[in-house]
Amino acid sequence: MKLINMKYLILTMFLFLEFSACKSLKKGWDNLNLFPVSQDVELGKQVYGEIIANEKDFPKLPEAGNEELYKYINAIVHKILLTGKVDYAKDFPWKITIINDAKTQNAFATPGGYIFIYTGLLKFLDSEDQLAGVLGHEIAHAANRHSTKQLTKIVGLQVLADAALGNKETIKQVATAIIGLSFSRAHETQADTMSVIYLCQTDYNANGASGFFKKIKGQGSTPSWLSTHPNPANRIESIDGKQKAMGCKGNQAYEKPYAKMKLLLDKIEPPIVPGEKTIPNTNANSTKKNSKTPPPDTTVINKNKKIEKPK
Repeated sequence: MKLINMKYLILTMFLFLEFSACKSLKKGWDNLNLFPVSQDVELGKQVYGEIIANEKDFPKLPEAGNEELYKYINAIVHKILLTGKVDYAKDFPWKITIINDAKTQNAFATPGGYIFIYTGLLKFLDSEDQLAGVLGHEIAHAANRHSTKQLTKIVGLQVLADAALGNKETIKQVATAIIGLSFSRAHETQADTMSVIYLCQTDYNANGASGFFKKIKGQGSTPSWLSTHPNPANRIESIDGKQKAMGCKGNQAYEKPYAKMKLLLDKIEPPIVPGEKTIPNTNANSTKKNSKTPPPDTTVINKNKKIEKPK
């Protein structure tokens, strides 16, 4: 009987050690990144250029004419970077790009701190602390180099290096991979946690990111890009719990400034699809030089109608 019990004890210990080793290996694999930090910025720059060049899928809201909106968002990013908690705060460019797409509630970051945020998400949120929470989450992905950690496994180190050096084909490959990238649950959880850590050093409600997930949960349907992420309810509990555990003192939501910012979004015109143009509002009484006055135009023109460019 004692011999049998001893066998069970040894077997149990062996299984425990094997489980611990596997868990440790998995954690090490999740955090493995053979890509040098110095190349994150260059890779991000190349991918940024590829995304911006794709006007059809990613219609950039130009900074010219929207200075106040960009200034507002950049001020929030700057506030987070000044906490001293963001890795590579002085090494990455931390460039904000607004995508003029009112139907998409999303944001994403490339290596090197290039952050893209959709007008649809800006309209969806209710307060500045919620936006700060989302931005903190994306900053955490970049600062913890989650993209290159994932991509090292997906496309390989050589492909990343080629893209950083400007190889056009590999840049397209990496850009496509980043846009559709699904981070591991460990990386998503870490980004949520770091968002709280960042905001805890400010006057914001440190659980600002949970406000986004509460809204998502309340509307009943989850955006497709969130389908591969941890359950929103679990993330709310985790974010709120982290804020409480840290004893964060900030309590500002800044709803009024945010509402003022959202008024700027209402003035933004939908993007013009590349290859198309809006019919100009011509004066019916205008005449061509050395020609007779044309008869009145009886065609009703819809100013918002678009036609193909003449070939």
